[in-house]
Amino acid sequence: MFAKILIANRGEIACRVARSARKLGVRTVAVYSDADAHAAHVAACDEAVHIGGLRPQESYLRGDVILDAARRTGAEAIHPGYGFLSENAEFAAACAAAGIVFIGPSPRAIEAMGSKSAAKALMEKASVPLTPGYHGEEQGLAHLLAEAKRIGYPVLIKAVAGGGGKGMRRVDKAEDFAVSLASCLREAKASFKDDRMLVEKYVTPARHVEIQVFGDGRGNAIYLFERDCSVQRRHQKVLEEAPAPGMTPERRRAMGEAAVAAARAVDYAGAGTVEFIAAPDGQFYFMEMNTRLQVEHPVTEMITGLDLVEWQLRIASGEPLPLRQDEITLRGHAIEARIYAEDPTHDFLPSIGVLTHLSMPATSARVRIDTGVREGDEITPYYDPMIAKLIVHADTRAAAVECMRAALAEFHVVGVRTNVEFLGKLMSAPSFRDANLDTALIERERAHVLPPVEKPPAATWTAAARAAIVRTRAGAGSSPWNSFDGWRLGSRSTREVCLRTGDWERRETIDFASRRPHELAGPGYGVADRVVIAADGIHVFLDGRHFTFVVVDPYLPAVESSDAHGGLTAPMPGRVLAVLVKAGDSVARGAPLIVMEAMKMEHTIVAPSASVVDKLLCEVGEQVREGAELLAFVEK
Repeated sequence: MFAKILIANRGEIACRVARSARKLGVRTVAVYSDADAHAAHVAACDEAVHIGGLRPQESYLRGDVILDAARRTGAEAIHPGYGFLSENAEFAAACAAAGIVFIGPSPRAIEAMGSKSAAKALMEKASVPLTPGYHGEEQGLAHLLAEAKRIGYPVLIKAVAGGGGKGMRRVDKAEDFAVSLASCLREAKASFKDDRMLVEKYVTPARHVEIQVFGDGRGNAIYLFERDCSVQRRHQKVLEEAPAPGMTPERRRAMGEAAVAAARAVDYAGAGTVEFIAAPDGQFYFMEMNTRLQVEHPVTEMITGLDLVEWQLRIASGEPLPLRQDEITLRGHAIEARIYAEDPTHDFLPSIGVLTHLSMPATSARVRIDTGVREGDEITPYYDPMIAKLIVHADTRAAAVECMRAALAEFHVVGVRTNVEFLGKLMSAPSFRDANLDTALIERERAHVLPPVEKPPAATWTAAARAAIVRTRAGAGSSPWNSFDGWRLGSRSTREVCLRTGDWERRETIDFASRRPHELAGPGYGVADRVVIAADGIHVFLDGRHFTFVVVDPYLPAVESSDAHGGLTAPMPGRVLAVLVKAGDSVARGAPLIVMEAMKMEHTIVAPSASVVDKLLCEVGEQVREGAELLAFVEK
């Protein structure tokens, strides 16, 4: 076993690897960028080395700098985590040339499976079913358009070297193909430095089922059952569960054996995932193989009782597979939810800011949390906005769903917008509850998971009012009029507070006669969850929902909001990638105007109404803040 390894990644996966390494007595070295000097993964490791600037291209994607850090610290091996350099064959080869073990498959295996087109050719030779599509070398727009017509719409444009939903778009008609292709090319070039594309039939309805495989590089390979990753938005996974609901033993064996055949075809070593699209008729089609550990690997660990990172370290150090296929057993059901700093009500745009309050459910044999952030940390625009992975395990799927719902209700975040409430609604969505899973589930259940904003319950107003009074007293010194002892000369002790949230405003009258200070200051007030007082307002958490109230001063004159009519502003901080219009252009409602990049994903900003572009207020390549005006227009 290694004495010391370097973890060439950040966030929760770096913390996760450090945890497993410590169990084996292996020391760890963290690497960090300018943005991560005080990050949790730095504290989780035994040593840490600074490797560069804020952006991944200046730090975590710098293979030469990471290798130098390994040499200087005496690390014998490098664990790449997932993302960044984890599927970079050149980096794996550079590690081998430097005499440092790359904890993963060989450069040859990475290269063979890293190109989706090459991988499909390999699978075709191995008689693994493929989705109808085009995987050739000709990349011209006219040729790809012709192939899309031959395949039949809807089609999926996908980056050959892609992953994580980047460089991928569904196209429903020929008129949208060119714009979607251009967007895929930009994302793929920025994320993978490879803008080659393939085009496939978009199978619908379809489930996304993947098989966890392990090989030891000696010709031995096994599968550790499957995960269902069908619940997605923008081709990015939101929920994962294992085993896949409705999976028969026969189909599990067929998919598992196909995945093992894929691994053996490249003499695979370490952890890998073979992904399939499963059609309603029971047929399944090979999509791709990820030659690394997956974000969703904890659900496999929960149903098998195995530590997959420990397996990676053992195999990379030269040991054979720890178990045979017939020694791996499946127990219970596990679900993983990805907690993101994003706003589901605004097309899941990322949210940045400081985590001023972070309270998570207690961990146990049933509840696990993998996270790389702590209260007080900042979610920046430079990296993936994941806050944590929440994983639950129970004897049955129904019990696991209920366990996840309860755990989500205890996940409280202040400082950024999150998808916690959205995930809670997913748990009770009819399609998910009944295991009617496919990749269109979120859109099908949109009315349930993204309902119109409702007026907060009465208990939350009362809780916020009492918290407001506590805050007022805390800043009021020793004034007798702020006493909570209930005594007043000739009258009862009451206080009125005016609160506002969204479009609602309400006055609350609080009677102190039967209240003691600790009863007002403590959490609850008849509300099931907690109250958090922050600079931006009073946050009340109730049954998985999050409400933010502000106190309205009745003695201050009303301030009219500024007139935003006639301008288009940035919905998040990011970089302007493309400006698709010029001054004087007439545009229809919904027409694409500007493309921005934030947290490695593209976001297209469209016209809110039929209008004429008056003037442009941003340039390609410009880094803009949230709320910055991008262009001015005149409505038709």
